[in-house]
Parts: sequence; structure tokens; C-alpha cells
Amino acid sequence: MTTFVSTEWVSERVGTPGFLIIDTRSAMRYLMGHLRGAVSLPLRKLTGPTGRLLAPEELASAFGSVGLGDHETPVLYDQTDGRNAAFMAWCLEYLGRNDVHVMEVVFDNWKGEGKEVLYRPVPVEARQFTANVNPAVRAELGDVSAGGLKLVDVRTKEEYNGESEADEKPGHIPGAVNVVWQELVGADGQLQCAPDVARQVLQAANISQDDQIVTYCKVGARAAVGYQALKRLGYNVRLYDASYAEWEQSGLPVER
Repeated sequence: MTTFVSTEWVSERVGTPGFLIIDTRSAMRYLMGHLRGAVSLPLRKLTGPTGRLLAPEELASAFGSVGLGDHETPVLYDQTDGRNAAFMAWCLEYLGRNDVHVMEVVFDNWKGEGKEVLYRPVPVEARQFTANVNPAVRAELGDVSAGGLKLVDVRTKEEYNGESEADEKPGHIPGAVNVVWQELVGADGQLQCAPDVARQVLQAANISQDDQIVTYCKVGARAAVGYQALKRLGYNVRLYDASYAEWEQSGLPVER
């Protein structure tokens, strides 16, 4: 499970052996300023040319290449809406890690607090990362098409209603409810909204603690924001990382 932590918690562990701070933003943003000791691992390095998630052994290699081994605790941070960190944290959960931490505010908040920011890339030392795949956090096409799940589409209302020109087959997976992912993002640089706000949003969509929930979006990152919000509140939730991009190409029906 992923734990969201304060800037003070992170600050106390900067430079501490056994912790690896990972900047999930783009390489360009990393060079514009990053935490001391932070290594750069842009989210795109965890997906293939079509945006699909890499195989577990490839994911393990990507994390190991930046210095995350079996004995280092990962501490992630992000920008804007937190979708990169949310998805990377889910990837680590999928690979069997239960020690994932995410800084609860964006990098600009860290900088705004006057905390240390460096600009030179941090040298990395590759380590052995062992993947122990946890299938319980991931949903695949067969799971979703079989039915019996509470599908939560976290895309925009326009995408959900089939009003977006970006989709080959506009609409949503039949039976899915819509919770726009941005409703679960906090204000003032907080990556997650307050728990009581999230509960109200989920209750309005008739999502129950008894449901077996699967979140999805277009290619997985936005769905990870929903996944993390639901997981934090104790819901039984999985992420369909291939999401609507796979569904619309599958030949299965869509609703509008």
C-alpha cells in the first residue's frame, strides 16, 4: 500500500541511507530543480511505445537502473495533479512493494517552503530489484469484460459521455459510473483531497465499501489517482491500467 507523507517527513529522510527519492516528473523538469539525492525516473520509462505498461521484468529493470533495490525504501514526488506519482506508486505495489511513500504535496510546495533544491543530476548506482508480482491490484480485459465489478471511469464527463473526439469509439465501458479524477485531487498543491471530501464524491456516485471496484481512464495514469484515493479509504479496488484505450480496440460494446 502507498503512504502519503509530509514535506517534513521527506526532509528528515533526505540523504538517509536506505531511502531513495524518485522524481516522477519529466527529465526537463527534474533539471529545473529537484530534491537533494533525488533520481529522475519519468513515467514514460515504465510504458512501451503504445503507452502500455511494460512487463514485470522490464519494470523491475527500470526501477533497478535508477538505484531502487530490494532494500531501499522508495519516496516519490510529483507536480500539478500527482498522476505520475500515483501511477508509479501503483506500479511498485503491482511489483510487490508495500513500502511505497509519496510526498503529499507537489514539488512547488516543497520549493515554496524554502526547502533545499538542487539542479545537477544525481549519479545513480544500479541495484537489483526483485519483482514479486501482486495480481490483486491489477485488472485486465478479461476481468472487466466478465462483469460483476463496479467500474469507475475517472475521465472527464465529455469523454465518459462520448463527446470527445480523441476516442476511436466514444463512450464508456457499459455499466461504468463516472467520477472525474480531478475531484479527488486536493487544493493548494495537495495531491489528494481530504478523506471526507473523497467519501462524499464516491457516495454521490453510489460507490459502496462492499463493491469490488476497478478504476480506469484512457491509459491508466488518471485512474491511478482514483485508485490511490479509494485505497486510502479502505475500498476494495484494482486498477485497469490498459483502460479505455484497450477496451475501444477490443470489439466489445461501449455506452454513450
